[in-house]
Amino acid sequence: MASFLQTWSIKPLIMAFLVMNLSKSIAVQIYRPGPWSLAHATFYGDESASATMGGACGYGNLFNNGYGVDTAALSSTLFKNGYACGTCYQIKCVYSPWCYKGSPYATITATNICPPNWSQDSNNGGWCNPPRTHFDMAKPAFMKIAQWKAGIVPVMYRRVPCVKRGGLRFTFQGNGYWLLVYVMNVAGGGDVANMWVKGSRTGWISMSHNWGASYQAFATLGGQALSFKLTSYTSRETIIAWNVAPANWNVGMTYKSWSNFH
Repeated sequence: MASFLQTWSIKPLIMAFLVMNLSKSIAVQIYRPGPWSLAHATFYGDESASATMGGACGYGNLFNNGYGVDTAALSSTLFKNGYACGTCYQIKCVYSPWCYKGSPYATITATNICPPNWSQDSNNGGWCNPPRTHFDMAKPAFMKIAQWKAGIVPVMYRRVPCVKRGGLRFTFQGNGYWLLVYVMNVAGGGDVANMWVKGSRTGWISMSHNWGASYQAFATLGGQALSFKLTSYTSRETIIAWNVAPANWNVGMTYKSWSNFH
């Protein structure tokens, strides 16, 4: 009888220990703001931000997909071949008479690349030439930090967590033998480093990075419910989005998950 009581008195302690350690592991994976750094910012498009739709990340209509007008194209130094798609930044104008008083900041999401312009000097038109760190902001976002007549201003920027409502969104393209998936509404670090897909009749299949925020699998997955496993590029957190798409999924459709990064 004594051993029975001892066994059950120990169990709550074990459970408390496991919960505490689980909480610690989750806390480590929560993405935190980074340090402030110096860069420069310009803008493209007009006040409607219509010119910013689409972009190298493949998010399509930024209004419909939740990104709005607070976006920017990154110089290739920041873009990292598309692995920076979805990352979020706070940007404020500094050291310029064109800055608004009090240096208000805009919070933007990376949705595009600002390509190099090798015909122009890096300090005179070739603003996005490597190794410069540069933000080419949607005009409405730029107008939150400085007067648009400035054209270009020095800024301070830092990475911040992406705050999103709801879970990840997966937009399907491809065909019966090739599945191309665009990942959107990514919280936490906002980025994706690796991705896997699992059909209801398969194990986990590794997907390769296509470009921007898209991943691909060369596999026959039609007629199967699909789940996805993803790892954040920044925090290395791995999450699983179970049963994202039903067995009758189709290309051209967007499917939502309850899962998201922290």
